[in-house]
Amino acid sequence: MKLRASDLANAIGGRLVGPDTEIDGATFDSRQVLRHQLFVPIVAERDGHDFIGDALKAGAGAYLTSRPEIVEGLGGTAIVVDNTAKALIDTARWGRTQFPASTVVIGVTGSVGKTSTKDLIVAALSSAKRVVANVRSFNNEQGLPVTILNAPLTTEVLVLEMGMRGLGQIDDLCRIARPHIGVITRVGEAHTELVGGIEGVAQAKGELIEALPPQGFTILNADDERVLAMRSRSVAPVLSYGESVGADVRITDVRLDAHGCALFDVVTPSGSASLNLSIPGRHMAHNAAAAIAVGEALGVPLSQMVESLRSATISDRRMQMKTTRNGALLLDDCYNANPTSMVAAIETLAQIPATHKVAVLGVMAEIENPESAYVKIAQLAKAGNIEIIAVGTDGYGSPAVSIDQAIERIRQCDDSTAVLVKGSRVAELERVVDAVIPG
Repeated sequence: MKLRASDLANAIGGRLVGPDTEIDGATFDSRQVLRHQLFVPIVAERDGHDFIGDALKAGAGAYLTSRPEIVEGLGGTAIVVDNTAKALIDTARWGRTQFPASTVVIGVTGSVGKTSTKDLIVAALSSAKRVVANVRSFNNEQGLPVTILNAPLTTEVLVLEMGMRGLGQIDDLCRIARPHIGVITRVGEAHTELVGGIEGVAQAKGELIEALPPQGFTILNADDERVLAMRSRSVAPVLSYGESVGADVRITDVRLDAHGCALFDVVTPSGSASLNLSIPGRHMAHNAAAAIAVGEALGVPLSQMVESLRSATISDRRMQMKTTRNGALLLDDCYNANPTSMVAAIETLAQIPATHKVAVLGVMAEIENPESAYVKIAQLAKAGNIEIIAVGTDGYGSPAVSIDQAIERIRQCDDSTAVLVKGSRVAELERVVDAVIPG
């Protein structure tokens, strides 16, 4: 969105130093500054103030700063504030008020499937609406604000992924975004150690539902009892989706093609259709059903949504089909992992008709009972005749290997093999994928 530096300074209680310039969007990464963007130097392990000069050289229109003593030497347009991270949130909260009243904001959360569901919502709606969404997983107190600020004021639908690492965090994001529609994908074992177990996860995720207005819509997964129970926390009308008989958007006859992509039928309040996704994973059928439920709430024709979803793609390193240099099918799902998403990925690999199946697995971080979770995954892999290559952990019951050792073993796999690569971010398994896929 475009705004004047003076208007922003007044709105957030900052002090303008330098020319009153036009600002167009925002970023906290000096390496990705676009012309006229507001640069927000976050003070964390590294102090973003050290990169203001780089941001100005790249064309930043203005910058926030909590260090007024550096402004004279840097030049440009500065807005002096007490705390830049808080000022970014205040900027986004004010920016949210600049959109027309007709702009619909959709919040998406859940233990698994947030990003994929967000991507599929964008695909389903884009044929009928001007849609903007967060890039990658910009779903926290920094990513969500810059997504709002980078959206044009002509945006008709703004889709915002919302993550959490503790109670109250989604509520905080909702106070910035003020969503009209909320989508809950699943409640699973992700960040359980931070919120007191899986019931704490459900409580935290449901904060999105409690933030919705009566004239909005709540979109709930009918196949997850903890999610469906959230209907009691909603003052907005509820649309459910899934394979359950009572789901408002119901998917049936779900099966996988030779590449592990879902084929299924869908029945909605407005009609029925058949759909074949181009993204591996049975669970992607559920994510697509969530997207269709959102479209139903907004009156988008089912035929348009289905046509768009057939060719939809999702964000990088989330069940992406790739081929190794030696011809093996590789499912790149290494962006993150928890027990729920790991089960879905292993089940997908098990159903692919390959002679040899290999899962390169890393650690699953921030879960409450890691030992039992690893054992369950190992048992599931064994039942699916899947060989596990465990990187950096012996929790799966297999000897731990290094990333270099895993790379060498995958390089030996040929076109008779299907490979899954999955682990939490700390495992850095993208290094395995990048080493075996042609550049």
